Amino acid sequence: MPAIVKLQLSLEALAEVISSLNLEEKRQLQEIIDKQIFEAEEALYEDDAPNRQKFKQFALSYAVGEYMTMEFKI
Repeated sequence: MPAIVKLQLSLEALAEVISSLNLEEKRQLQEIIDKQIFEAEEALYEDDAPNRQKFKQFALSYAVGEYMTMEFKI
């Protein structure tokens, strides 16, 4: 198991470190950051009571046939 080290860096220092990475490493970092952003936004959305209520209303409307799924082929 790799050791975990927590550091405090300024954004400027972090940007310098990122600029030293090669393209593949930057892509890997981007994937990690994108995943973390998605998870954080999803958690915020799920914790928001009005959004939960809207989703429940939409799911009910979909279930009774008020909405339908459409496929588009390009």
